Amino acid sequence: MICAIHQPQAYPWLGYFAKIMQSDIFVFFDDVQFKKNEYQNRNRIKTDRGWMWLTVPVVHNFGQKINEVQIDNKQKWKKKHLNTLITYYRKAPFFNSLFAELKELYSRKYELLIDFNIATIEWILKKLKIEKKILLSSSLNYNPDQLPLSADEKLINILKTINAETYLSGQGGKNYLNLELFKDNGIKVIFQDFRHPVYHQLYGDFIPNLSILDLLFNEGENSINIITKGIK
Repeated sequence: MICAIHQPQAYPWLGYFAKIMQSDIFVFFDDVQFKKNEYQNRNRIKTDRGWMWLTVPVVHNFGQKINEVQIDNKQKWKKKHLNTLITYYRKAPFFNSLFAELKELYSRKYELLIDFNIATIEWILKKLKIEKKILLSSSLNYNPDQLPLSADEKLINILKTINAETYLSGQGGKNYLNLELFKDNGIKVIFQDFRHPVYHQLYGDFIPNLSILDLLFNEGENSINIITKGIK
């Protein structure tokens, strides 16, 4: 059984969903430290002046886990998101068919960042017709004795808890994973090889590695076929 493990992100890029497609079980790594100014509370969209961040404002303390981080609801971030998407994607071919559902997502009440991230990822998976078993690492009791674990040890414990024999890592894992430790624990590590496909975009030259929202607005139901093309 192949398992992929990743922090829940805000409107992730195409490769994130390719990783879900390639796994039998996908685990949201929600009980690790939150890292501000990465992709856990923001992602990139395309505008007529290049790319820009679409950011969920948060209130957090250093060292907080992802599943503890609160959204700063004093800011009118929902209205800002929707207005930004209208401004830059209203001329996209599939904007009108998706925007009503997005408005419904934004009409819900979110106190924690993880709730918004998972709600939007689940919505995207439904649009892509991807059905996979998805778990939260915080629900797995993979460290019952509360031992101090390295990042690799946490991953290995999660994999053992769900009886996964194979760990699907991103390419970056080649630079930091202790592969011998995985081998010693009877776990095979494979690395994702995702080649970013080109698809129709607004505003001139193609920009890769944007939020999947850009793909959905521009390609609609064909989005899943485009992601599949990038899986090698």
